[in-house]
Amino acid sequence: MRVKHLLSGACAAAMLAGAAYAERGADGQLNIIYWQAPSTMNPYLSGGTKEVEAASMVVEPLASYDENGNIVPRLVDELPTVDNGGVSADLKSIIWVLKEGILWSDGSPLTAADAVFTWEYCTHPEGGCAQSSYFDGVTSVEAVDDRTIKINFADPKPYPYTALVGAESPIIQKAQFQDCMGAKAPECTDQNFGPIGTGPFVVTEFKANDVISLEANSNYRDANKPAFGSVLFKGGGDAAAAARSVLETSEFDYAWNLQIEPEVLTQMEAQGKGKVVVSFQTSVERLHLNQTNPDPSLGDMRAVYAEGENAHPFLTDPAVGKAMSMAIDRDILVEAGYGKTGQVTCNVLPAPEIYASTANDACKTQDIEGAKAVLDAAGWVPGSDGVREKDGVRLSVLYQTSTNSVRQGTQALVKQMWAEIGIEAELRNIDASVFFGGDPSSPDTFQKFYADVEMYTNNFSGADPEAYMANWRCSEIPTPDTQWQGSNIQRFCNPAYDALVDEMSQTADLNERGRLAKEMNDMLMESYSIIPLVHRGGTSAHANSLGGVKMTDWDSELWNIADWHRIK
Repeated sequence: MRVKHLLSGACAAAMLAGAAYAERGADGQLNIIYWQAPSTMNPYLSGGTKEVEAASMVVEPLASYDENGNIVPRLVDELPTVDNGGVSADLKSIIWVLKEGILWSDGSPLTAADAVFTWEYCTHPEGGCAQSSYFDGVTSVEAVDDRTIKINFADPKPYPYTALVGAESPIIQKAQFQDCMGAKAPECTDQNFGPIGTGPFVVTEFKANDVISLEANSNYRDANKPAFGSVLFKGGGDAAAAARSVLETSEFDYAWNLQIEPEVLTQMEAQGKGKVVVSFQTSVERLHLNQTNPDPSLGDMRAVYAEGENAHPFLTDPAVGKAMSMAIDRDILVEAGYGKTGQVTCNVLPAPEIYASTANDACKTQDIEGAKAVLDAAGWVPGSDGVREKDGVRLSVLYQTSTNSVRQGTQALVKQMWAEIGIEAELRNIDASVFFGGDPSSPDTFQKFYADVEMYTNNFSGADPEAYMANWRCSEIPTPDTQWQGSNIQRFCNPAYDALVDEMSQTADLNERGRLAKEMNDMLMESYSIIPLVHRGGTSAHANSLGGVKMTDWDSELWNIADWHRIK
């Protein structure tokens, strides 16, 4: 586990460099484009990366992860450890001490009570918090005094840096959100669109699925930062247009998530106006196979888990998922859609190395004949049209993803591969701003999963996967009762898996944690409720005139936006 102090080595140099900034706001406007437009500025109400990253400019956690995956202080001066007394000897509590004098953007003081409230907000049984796994095992959060936060765990917590750490688990202001608890959370539009924060910027205007305007936080704790006085955060369009706006037209300074054909991106970068930056950590483009029945005729029960009583008619048969995986040529997917920014993977947890399993490596080689044999043995036989069937059920799937040229290319290739083994696929793509949005009334969100198969990328903050692997607990399944929030998108449920999550949360030895993480990964892979495709590098671009960018895939890419500046 990599836990270092912020003012060490290169980090100290960066802080000294930051001190040279003339004054806050001196560099004018920063233009950022995320072609998947955010639908909220409340990361607790969306599992989408775009919302988490946009919000990270405003609301902050106690600590973040830098470009090397090191945990670094943010709202505290020092990381709590066993050695300095911040983590109890029995590993059942951690104490964080807030920096002195930190203010919310409205001028009121940040206190430990805000941290207590944030825990209560996200763990409310009716709230549908999308990031609840970060509070897994937490029994209480206490305000020892105004600056001292004590987090208590039910059992020894060898890696206690989960709750209120990383961009997905920031502190929100009690005074602003105290009337937005539980089922009321999605209804608090003003709060969700314009959270009061301690970060370097403040929202001045939020247009859902469109544009966010921000200005420098006049109460930010560093008098010389941020260097930019305002931010225009544009959403919408597509990845190619976003890349072009930085690398060719210089309309924007930073473009995120450039999932573009590799030869196109290389040609754009050759214009010499900007730089493509790539960071390989834990992002995996994967297929989720719905374990519930998404048939529209089910009405309110459509895609609802119902304690396993509403199972998918054929995707709960591991033979079907296994054959679907065996039929895919992942090398072709990488070559066609990713180039140097992608690698073949057979795991949903591809890194760090100590957690990466080799048990599933057979998926690296396409095996069409083997896939056919698996289906034959399971009783799925080709019908008159070539589509396999059994007991009147046809292997025909609705396969959806977000609108993106690489993803549509991947869909087309996978459809052809599945057709070779007798599985029919209807393709659907949904605007990314809607697909990754958190609107509980929309039928098109990835959480609601009104399809048989869906594809997207996900990852996790930091270098320890405990909270990430907890995403597949039975309790994390999205349901109407949780406003369709939850991280267990494919509705996988196995008590043995939950037991491994519990065991990892109580295991201190790093090698044992690696073993448990691999076992959980392998259990998911053997269920074939997830089919990994590509280990993706986070790929973005910034103008040559933009300094201070430290690309990371361990946290929000905007984790150090307070240090960004214009190169004169």
